[in-house]
Amino acid sequence: MFEMIALPYSMDALDPYISATTMEYHYGKHYKTYVENLNKLIKGTEFENMGLEEIIQATYGKPEYVGIFNNAAQAWNHEFFFKHLRADGGEPKGELKQKIEKDFGSYDNFKEEFKKAALAQFGSGWAWLVDNNGKLEIIKTSNADTPVARKIKPLITVDVWEHAYYLDYQNKRGDFVDAVMNHLLKW
Repeated sequence: MFEMIALPYSMDALDPYISATTMEYHYGKHYKTYVENLNKLIKGTEFENMGLEEIIQATYGKPEYVGIFNNAAQAWNHEFFFKHLRADGGEPKGELKQKIEKDFGSYDNFKEEFKKAALAQFGSGWAWLVDNNGKLEIIKTSNADTPVARKIKPLITVDVWEHAYYLDYQNKRGDFVDAVMNHLLKW
């Protein structure tokens, strides 16, 4: 059975960009619910002894497993998001920064394109920087969808579901994306 990952920081460590109250709801309620629901749904099934990525790939696009997919993918997406945040985040360095500059022209261009993708995601979802066969790309996914389902390697993500930012930013999704990109990303 799956367990919630422990956060590598305290609930208030990301303040003032993400409040402890938001983290208590986002991590302590939303993410927790995905893990609990997944465990209930896979109990006694062929998925019970698989890892999250295996479950995601085995259930992707199969209507009979949509509940399992949604909860497995949301658990994975949230774990990935939480692991890539830190209080002293900022710009990437070294080889990754060079690759971003090569593929997007500059780090500032990348941030602008990433923010556009995050803002253009209609409704709930995610903005991602992925490595797609050696080429960096920015993609967005709706709801629980994840690049992992299509075996594309995610490098970073920003959760643009309202539960990730609404208590702190209300309807200002762009301000939230800026805060994460400029202050919290752990590359």
